[in-house]
Amino acid sequence: MEKPTVALVYQAVQALYHDPDPAGKERASVWLGELQRSMYAWELADQLLQLKQDVESCYFAAQTMKMKIQMSFFELPPETHIALRDSLLSHIQSLKDLSPIIVTQLALAIADLALQMASWKGCVHTLIEKYSNDVSSMTFLIEILTVLPEEVHSRSLRIGANRRTEIIEDLAYYSSTVVTLLMTCVEKSGSNEKMLIKVFRCLGSWFNLGVLDSNFMANNQLLMVLFQVLQRDETSTNLHEAASDCVCSALYAIENVDTHMPLAQQLFQGVLTLETAYHMAVAREDLDKVLNYCRIFTELCETFLETTVRSPGQGMGDLRTLELLLICAGHPQYEVVEISFNFWYRLGENLYKTNDPALHGIFRPYIQRLLHGLARHCQLDPDHEGIPEDTDDFGEFRMRVSDLVKDVIFLVGSMECFSQLYSTLKEGNPPWEVTEAVLFIMAAIAKSVDPENNPTLTEVLEQVVLLPETVHIAVRYTSIELVGEMSEVVDRNPRFLGTALVLARLPLEKIAECLSDLCAVQVMALKKLLSQDPRNGKAADPTVWLDRLAVIFRHTNPIVENGQTHPCQKVIQEIWPVLSETLNTHQADNRIVERCCRCLRFAVRCVGKGSASLLQPLVTQMVSVYQVYPHSCFLYLGSILVDEYGMEEGCRQGLLDMLQALCMPTFQLLEQTNGLRNHPDTVDDLFRLATRFVQRSPITLLSSGIIVHIIQCAIAATTLDHRDANCSVMKFVRDLIHTGVSNDHEDDFELRKQLIGQAMGQHGQQLVTQLMHTCCFCLPPYTLPDVAEVLWEIMVFDRPTFCRWLENALKGLPKETSGGAVTVTHKQLTDFHKQVTSAEECKQVCWAIREFTRLFR
Repeated sequence: MEKPTVALVYQAVQALYHDPDPAGKERASVWLGELQRSMYAWELADQLLQLKQDVESCYFAAQTMKMKIQMSFFELPPETHIALRDSLLSHIQSLKDLSPIIVTQLALAIADLALQMASWKGCVHTLIEKYSNDVSSMTFLIEILTVLPEEVHSRSLRIGANRRTEIIEDLAYYSSTVVTLLMTCVEKSGSNEKMLIKVFRCLGSWFNLGVLDSNFMANNQLLMVLFQVLQRDETSTNLHEAASDCVCSALYAIENVDTHMPLAQQLFQGVLTLETAYHMAVAREDLDKVLNYCRIFTELCETFLETTVRSPGQGMGDLRTLELLLICAGHPQYEVVEISFNFWYRLGENLYKTNDPALHGIFRPYIQRLLHGLARHCQLDPDHEGIPEDTDDFGEFRMRVSDLVKDVIFLVGSMECFSQLYSTLKEGNPPWEVTEAVLFIMAAIAKSVDPENNPTLTEVLEQVVLLPETVHIAVRYTSIELVGEMSEVVDRNPRFLGTALVLARLPLEKIAECLSDLCAVQVMALKKLLSQDPRNGKAADPTVWLDRLAVIFRHTNPIVENGQTHPCQKVIQEIWPVLSETLNTHQADNRIVERCCRCLRFAVRCVGKGSASLLQPLVTQMVSVYQVYPHSCFLYLGSILVDEYGMEEGCRQGLLDMLQALCMPTFQLLEQTNGLRNHPDTVDDLFRLATRFVQRSPITLLSSGIIVHIIQCAIAATTLDHRDANCSVMKFVRDLIHTGVSNDHEDDFELRKQLIGQAMGQHGQQLVTQLMHTCCFCLPPYTLPDVAEVLWEIMVFDRPTFCRWLENALKGLPKETSGGAVTVTHKQLTDFHKQVTSAEECKQVCWAIREFTRLFR
């Protein structure tokens, strides 16, 4: 990109916001995005802010400044940092009245600059000293002081643990000055609502960072102002939310109650005064305020949880806190009670660990009342039609209720609760929606009820089977869910079973005949669909019949002795031509191809090695379609075939040919720009397939030409921030190296070790360097145990060489940020190297990586 003029940039911004043609807007958006990534963006954004032409151009410029400081600060030489700071402060002062969103973007830019610019010492003190005496500057000063603590832990800024510690100490030192400034603002502005909202947001931000002195805060007038605002009926929605957020932040900040006692007592007493205000909000049907109060009550209970369990009913273990939550559970809107779920889960976990019957007895009545309220909240609308949805908001709420009930039921007693619920159905004649909700709660606890000689369970099962035809479909659906949860009872009462499971218990000679009859219905339907002329060029959808076949194969698991022919083998051979034709007809449709592969997967799993005759035609078709339509489910199906046949000598070469044929289009797909990021399912399934080969036939894979390309692809894919895909890649690399480590007394161990040695000699340094770079700069912390396992296997395979590789990898890491702050000291590097290379178990490597990577985040 050549350097554009300011006029051209302004024109593009106008097109972005005002061009009536969507294509024109899109072109402007792409061009401006390219500009933001270029070096010219710094100067052009500065010029647009100086021109102050309109809100749109100033917003674009302010946002660009923020993005450049967050993502590309390294582009600026250190000698320009002071000029940039002064320029930004000048812009925020001159644009303070233009628009609040511009002020926020510039405040973020200034905060991000302060955090990265090591030479700007005591930035809070500098800003307060410069602007606190000017009333007109107060709005942007407070905005900067609000976003500054928020940005300390921002994921966009990788300032590292050393710099972060230095900043937090600096902010803690000036925190009381900030609070005093906020109180002065409140006194000067009186009841100015906008200023109060800004003050509460700022105070909450400093509470969240955990740097406020709790003794200083306990006696501060700001706390009184907060609770006065929350007690007042006439408080506006926006101010109420800001005050609620601030109280929640304060409660969260004092979670370690014993070290913050004076502030804890003030907050505890303050929240208990809000019950009347809650009832007033309910009476006025003000749901926003009701939700705010429930958030505050829940945060109170979370903060004082350990105190409540340790000394229930005494001091700050006062059980009125639980009463507040149960009052909220009585609100007709389910969104209110849902806020408190995490607390009830934690309470259950705490009480389960203490295992004290007397203590359980104190909390039992509260849990009983909660369960009663939850059953009521789970009721569908009386005019609901069809089965209960489980993907909409209410469906997800019900699933969370089910999980919560499972976690706390031990306090009430599973059998006692199950029987009580059943008796409400048996003795009364409740409406269908009440019946369905009770069955739903029963399904949640059914698994925890002891099935041994339990007449209630058997009776429930009988009643479900005998439900009349006229019953509402939602009741029937939930009844089936309940039966699914009562699997042990079903096992003891086989007379209630379903079709495929019955089939598996028939004599072998009968199974083939019955299975053929059962499959014939679905096969006939598929044949009929294939014979029909396509409508509008599209063939009819066969998924329902494919899914039914998949279910039949999945659950038909007869016991076959050695030497006996699998009874399902003949049936699967008979239906293969129909499945093959269905696959060909719909080869362009990923959804239908996935269903075909799923059906074939269960068919192969069902008969195991009995499906050998299908292997060649199936693989030939998979490879043929994959060249044109690279659906990742073919890779997954390939992994199933390797799992079943990989240890059969006669199948190994054919499976290797399959792998090589599937790899070529896969590599082409993944080598495209952003190919790895755009196709995580393909990465996941490719490395599942490769891992199966490592597990079933490592020598075949390691001796092949394709292994070099797979390892190179794996090294590139270690940077991929996608949970499943990254997990598959790491498992492949770990299992690959492990084959050269685990002496399982197989004849081929020495050859495996030699082949792994060759692979590591070729790729080891690159792999270790990439893994260190990846865990410092690319991957989220939850993936680190997988990285640690790979490093551990490399080290176990060849510790001296690994020590050298790790040393070289660490030398390549940056030691300083572009803002001049120290990222990692020489001692921290040598300590980490020593911790890893002297580790005696994998978890020590994991701990070391976890601590070390914090220096770069």
